[in-house]
Amino acid sequence: MPKIKTQSNNKLLISVIAFFIVSIMLFFKPPDSLAAEKLRESAVVIAVRKVSPVVVNISSEVEVRKRANPFPGFGIDPSFENFFNNFFDPGFEQRYKRTSLGSGVIIDGKRGFILTNEHVIVKSKTITVGLKDGREFKARIVGADPDSDLAVLRISSPKALPDIIMSNSTDLMIGETVIAIGNPFGFSNTVTTGVISAINRSVRTEDMVYHNFIQTDASINPGNSGGPLLNINGELIGINTAIYAKAQGIGFAIPINTAKRIVSDLIQFGEVIPAWIGITVQNIDSDLARYLKSSAIKGVLVKKAEKIGPARKSGIREGDIIVSIKTGDILSEKDFHGVMNGIAAGEKINITIWRDGKTKTVSVKTSVFPKELALNLGYNLLGIAVENLSTKNRYSHKTFAKQGVLISDINSQSFLARIGARPGDVIRQIEGITIKNIKDFEQAIIKYRQKESLVIVLQREDQLYNVTVKL
Repeated sequence: MPKIKTQSNNKLLISVIAFFIVSIMLFFKPPDSLAAEKLRESAVVIAVRKVSPVVVNISSEVEVRKRANPFPGFGIDPSFENFFNNFFDPGFEQRYKRTSLGSGVIIDGKRGFILTNEHVIVKSKTITVGLKDGREFKARIVGADPDSDLAVLRISSPKALPDIIMSNSTDLMIGETVIAIGNPFGFSNTVTTGVISAINRSVRTEDMVYHNFIQTDASINPGNSGGPLLNINGELIGINTAIYAKAQGIGFAIPINTAKRIVSDLIQFGEVIPAWIGITVQNIDSDLARYLKSSAIKGVLVKKAEKIGPARKSGIREGDIIVSIKTGDILSEKDFHGVMNGIAAGEKINITIWRDGKTKTVSVKTSVFPKELALNLGYNLLGIAVENLSTKNRYSHKTFAKQGVLISDINSQSFLARIGARPGDVIRQIEGITIKNIKDFEQAIIKYRQKESLVIVLQREDQLYNVTVKL
């Protein structure tokens, strides 16, 4: 009997072992399958898996206003269009809402900060941010900068959100693999890959010129705008932007080092504060190089150094040639302004100059532009002197303007004078900023002093004119 019991126990043990083996075979993949999947798990797959939760969908609602034909059964002759627009203002105005889609990336999960493109959220009435897990949040604009096409949004989450690791965009390599993630045409978390085709690209649009872009052949469509451009490690190296509609197979991204400086200002001040060192520079042509006996030296000439400027206080003076700022070579005015745009006010920078056949490096602490120089700057840039409106000058110049600044003097050689502007004209707007008084004028001039052109709204008597002034 004991022998029979042992045999029964052995059979039971064998059955249990067999059951577990079958279970393992059913529920677990064989080693060959696991190895094959591991081989397919490329660096791109790993990077996308890591970053996907921090890429967001941005839906913004914009109110569009359109003048309606007050007599819908009849066409309106274009020559009478202004008459109807004025006569029926604003009773026959149609309003409708348009939704635009874009992308963004969470850069600070604890505080809920999201980085995107300015053109994704410009003029938005409401902004909704959608996460990969399906949650949606209403967002508010912390700050936006049209010159760099960057904006920072903020959402409130009861728990900290995941955020992205920012890399360094100064050591990018032509040909290295990059990954773009976004929401083109509403398809969330779409991934495209490519390589860096070029760096320091300038892109001209209808409105302005953008400098220092990363160029890639990774597909970037309108819905990708504001999404991240990653290196192969899944680190943020740029913000994708789809501002160049003519591009076919060409994508552009704002380098993350440029974005870091702008983000800091937007979070702290709500706008970008340009750095100022108090100098005016000019390109060195062949004639000037011969005069300076510096044909072998590449750089820009210091044409003017303000007495109260940081550069002058550090020893830089008129006639010096700037050959580098920080670690970047300066070969032209465009290089100079491009580098300065990436520097924060209050930052210490090293500037290398050439003087009397020798190079010298000085340390300069940048500052904000002093308001006391704003009116002088306005004259240098636009060739005009201005004053606040008063009952007396309104009457003497027959202007109907209720607000703005009146042009009291104009340089006959200036661009504005050549196109017909004259004393008595009133500046009502500069680059979309309403000008109510001298203070507004000063702020606008300081803010946009480094642009290549300014759009100004002038009023003469009861007529408004839009003019573009080249600086």
